[in-house]
Amino acid sequence: MNFNAPMRVEADIYDLEVAQGEVPEQLDGTYYRVVCDRQYPSFVPNDIPFNADGMVTSFRFSKGHVDFKSRYVRTPRFQAERSARRALFGAYRNAYTDDPSVAGMNRTLANTNVFWHGGRLLASKEDSPPIEIDPLTLDTVGIHTFDGALTSQTSTAHPKFDPRTGEMVFFGYAAKGEGTPDIVYYEADPAGNLVHETWFQAPYPSMVHDFAVTQNFVVFPIIPLVSDLGRLRQGLPLFAWDPEKDVFLGVLPRKGGVEDLRWYRGSTRFASHILGAYDDGRHIHVDTPVSETNYFPFFPDLSGAPVDPEKTKGYLSRWTMDTLGDSATFTEERLTAHAGEFPRMDDRFETLPYSWGVLGLYEVPGEPRPGGGFRWIGAVDLARKRTTSHYVGDASSVGEPLFVPAHADAAQGEGYVLAVVGRHDEMRSDLLILDAQRIDAPPVATVKLPIRVPYGLHGNWVTTAELQAAGKV
Repeated sequence: MNFNAPMRVEADIYDLEVAQGEVPEQLDGTYYRVVCDRQYPSFVPNDIPFNADGMVTSFRFSKGHVDFKSRYVRTPRFQAERSARRALFGAYRNAYTDDPSVAGMNRTLANTNVFWHGGRLLASKEDSPPIEIDPLTLDTVGIHTFDGALTSQTSTAHPKFDPRTGEMVFFGYAAKGEGTPDIVYYEADPAGNLVHETWFQAPYPSMVHDFAVTQNFVVFPIIPLVSDLGRLRQGLPLFAWDPEKDVFLGVLPRKGGVEDLRWYRGSTRFASHILGAYDDGRHIHVDTPVSETNYFPFFPDLSGAPVDPEKTKGYLSRWTMDTLGDSATFTEERLTAHAGEFPRMDDRFETLPYSWGVLGLYEVPGEPRPGGGFRWIGAVDLARKRTTSHYVGDASSVGEPLFVPAHADAAQGEGYVLAVVGRHDEMRSDLLILDAQRIDAPPVATVKLPIRVPYGLHGNWVTTAELQAAGKV
């Protein structure tokens, strides 16, 4: 059986077994994470993994103990298929392939990220507004449109949070529908009210999965994973790689208008997730894994070129733009020799100068290992230009790592890294707790799950104090 085959299990497991070490008692909060888990088999040949129902999982930490819970997000799509007892929705983001009975229905799967803002836990996928989840029961509350203020059809799964103001900065691409070049940029205050909105058009329609936010600017990467409504109508994938197109970085001042938009242009390359970004008032620095070509093998290359695994490897790199200079391009500097993705920082330094991050690695120089996927967790010290790694074991793979501060006043990167590891030979999962400053040391603790947790994407930590302040516990 494939390790990432559907589980279709909604579980409550009280007091997970600690197989090694001890869970730090100061960890007092919940690690929320979303995974992709199909409710019903797809009727689409060779369907892609992103086209599966979202299931929110939680690891609740209290006094050295960990409890696990998982629940499907009851999206309109999920509910319709449950009632019909079969799949009704077709290809990824292609309503033309759906059963006629669900025409016009919201197609979101809410399977990409789950985050906390304004006293709400929100599960999200970038093709729709987010869906509110009860943080204790994981029951679905409903689609969240910011009390009707959200004007976009879509909303990113990668919002950024300003640690100084408490604002959530986010956007929607394909904001007027699939294949459109329209992007809308929003900011919401700490209570979750929209306080800013700016619309503009990208140089061409494409997947804009993530973006960068600093204290003074927002940056929108337009990467040539292009979208085309005509392709959807022909039954082809919405997205395809166009190596003939350049990359554009759209820069706006925070809370700026479309008249302030400036584009920086560079040769074709692929990037998806942002580790971090900051500015000095003039120069903007954006750190992201960059590869030569498209990372996703299930989206075709318009040139007909076959997938070259070497060219898809991403290396953490820094893009720099001079906002006061005359140059209409940007520079790129590689920051590590380790190939990887799914980067995360100490979120308390989002939008600010920072020097530490963590990511999943699928290649470590001089350390050949069997298997595929992310097999190491890597910590990057940008100040010292040093990368250290933790090998998660043979026949194992790891999802996105997450940093949790040791305490409220912890220094940058002082704390723990949490990561869910799939034990493929045993068909089950572990939750690793690593010392963020000694990532190459044995785990602080290994929390053993008796079940397999499917392929997952992103998640976040919410302290118990935050839940209490919102009246959720």
